[in-house]
Amino acid sequence: MTAAVAPEKPDMPDDSGTPGKNATADPASLRSIAHGYVERLRGGELGALPAVLGLIVLCVFFAALRPVFLSELNFANLLTQGAGSIAIAMGLVFVLLLGEIDLSAGYASGVCAAVLAILLTDHGWPWYGAVGAAIVTGSVIGLLLGVLVARVGIPSFVVTLAAFLGFQGIVLMLLKEGTNVSVRDQTILAIANDNLSPALGWVFLALCVAAYAAIQLRQNLNRRRRGLSTAPPVLLAVRIGGLAVLGAVAVHLLNQERSRNVIVDSLKGVPVVVPVITALLVAGTFVLQRTSFGLHFYAVGGNPEAARRAGINVAAVRIAAFVICSSLAAVGGIIAASRGNSVDPNTGGSNVLLLAVGAAVIGGTSLFGGRGRVVDAVLGGMVVAVIQNGMGLMGYSSGVKYAVTGSVLLVAAGVDALSRRRAPQR
Repeated sequence: MTAAVAPEKPDMPDDSGTPGKNATADPASLRSIAHGYVERLRGGELGALPAVLGLIVLCVFFAALRPVFLSELNFANLLTQGAGSIAIAMGLVFVLLLGEIDLSAGYASGVCAAVLAILLTDHGWPWYGAVGAAIVTGSVIGLLLGVLVARVGIPSFVVTLAAFLGFQGIVLMLLKEGTNVSVRDQTILAIANDNLSPALGWVFLALCVAAYAAIQLRQNLNRRRRGLSTAPPVLLAVRIGGLAVLGAVAVHLLNQERSRNVIVDSLKGVPVVVPVITALLVAGTFVLQRTSFGLHFYAVGGNPEAARRAGINVAAVRIAAFVICSSLAAVGGIIAASRGNSVDPNTGGSNVLLLAVGAAVIGGTSLFGGRGRVVDAVLGGMVVAVIQNGMGLMGYSSGVKYAVTGSVLLVAAGVDALSRRRAPQR
């Protein structure tokens, strides 16, 4: 009787969001890196490339037809109007990585937003206590969903569809069948309505670039110590320099005066919600790509049985995915409450879930599991925001916006399916 052999431990995900090939000890060159990237594209590992190209094309298209699209005021609007959906989409990435789905994330954000507003307005809680309670509510929701899926064995589609319906009722009960609860706490309102000072915006950019440079250099150093191939210095310089240049352009534009009446109110600086989303992006990316816990998501999503045989607690990973998803949905609900200055029965409803799922998938996260990154939610969210914003400037109706967004989502899902079919052929 032969002994069972444990499956080989998968590599940490590469820049495309999929587990990479074992690196060789030969020093990397720009040519070898470019060749490897082309080979991954030919093998169906497109990553976020379609989303990036789509974002560029859409921006050029709308800017050519409506020059106001590139104005400082509209640029700031783009960053704020999609922030809530992006936060929810970040959580959905963890669930989609396992090949699962959470249809209740939108209304879960509404429940958490209602908890926040009620505690702030009706019970006089401080903002930090209300925010903590809202996030804990999201975590409990995710724990319940995860247990039903991972322990009881009910398909995630059925569990979250039931929760989708149930949470609508809970929101109505919390808001007393339709009451609009105003949010007056200035700290909460600042999240989606205020801006950093121009000087603080530059400090924020400097910290981001410095942190990114430190991560890249440390990663290269660690790979060199292990005898693995490393990125050449010129590539590191391009990556760090590119982030610095793009960030500098963005901060410069956002630091321009955007108010139509400066005497009444000055409006300039990086929106406060940008550092909030950046912090979520950094934390989520670190968890998925720099920890063994994050590696387990890719392993379970790629092959649950192999992951189980390798000693991974598959049920625990599934539960954790739903907890993270609902917790980030709570953050999305907080942002929505801040942007709307209130919470009503429509908070988290309407098209919130559809836009969040669309953001994750359009950004490059696979619906089949095992492939995706947190940054996909940001890229996809910006694509959705650009479509909604640009078509609004052109005067199209909501029906046309939905139709175009749905078409883009269908194309993204089609590209994902085709790339999955190509990958095993290589």
